Amino acid sequence: MNSFWDGKRYHSLNYFLRNKFGEKVFKISLDGGFSCPNRDGKISNGGCLFCSERGSGDYAGDRELSISKQFHDIKDMMSQKWKSGKYIAYFQAYTNTYAPIDELKRKYEEALNQEGVVAIAIATRPDCLDEDVLELLENINNKIYLWIELGLQTSNDDTAKRINRGYKLDVFENAMRKLKERNIDVVVHDILGLPGETKEDMLETINYIAHSGAKGIKLHLLHLMKQTPMVKLYEAGDLKFLSQDDYIDLVTHGITLLPKDMVVHRLTGDAPRDLLIGPMWSLKKWEVLNSIDRTLEDNNLWQGKNFRE
Repeated sequence: MNSFWDGKRYHSLNYFLRNKFGEKVFKISLDGGFSCPNRDGKISNGGCLFCSERGSGDYAGDRELSISKQFHDIKDMMSQKWKSGKYIAYFQAYTNTYAPIDELKRKYEEALNQEGVVAIAIATRPDCLDEDVLELLENINNKIYLWIELGLQTSNDDTAKRINRGYKLDVFENAMRKLKERNIDVVVHDILGLPGETKEDMLETINYIAHSGAKGIKLHLLHLMKQTPMVKLYEAGDLKFLSQDDYIDLVTHGITLLPKDMVVHRLTGDAPRDLLIGPMWSLKKWEVLNSIDRTLEDNNLWQGKNFRE
């Protein structure tokens, strides 16, 4: 167990991509100009309570620009720091399978045709995967590496209702089954610190994802941002932020529940400083990541240690 994953005690995305493609691979976050059924009235008008005005795409490109222009602007900015590498075209903002099939096909293909793209990642909702969309995704997956990101956030249906997620767990399970039938890799988003959840609830979601058939997981800290519906909960005293120590404890124990082959795409995240209400310690992203590494080592924990088939 000494080597782990290039010294990390978890199977990081960087490790996975370097082994798959043989070099550094960067994500280019794109805004395809899509909407969301949880915002446009099909399911709800409010959106998920935590979701920002930019549909969780606060670091994505400018939706007023073409996919090609967004791609090149971000690529040029990255090239100032890293001189070489390949790229993942990442459709991040809002629900990226929620549009007419011809529009989806045109925008995906525009991204795939950019020089240096070796993969495509598409973030969406499990209730936005109609048969024609699944067929399109399967065709793409046959040509280039693809993963789909599903925003589960919690396996607890009571919490899901509280945050206005807009679908129940069986919808997620049905989407997972259909994607797995087509050999499409799935990455699942999980938010730690949702209102009303205990430590046991949060670890149960991680354990659920570990056994869901997903190939990857993204662990997020709940960020409270300005102009989101969750602000009302906070002002009413119904939302308490996790402390940095509690978050690190949750993440390090959660990592042990994951199978060794599951790719950990994210262990924390940061919201734009000018929008963030709290927790403010989340702005120290590298301090948090270093603390996670140190805590895993100090307590002799590693990914898979407590995973049970």
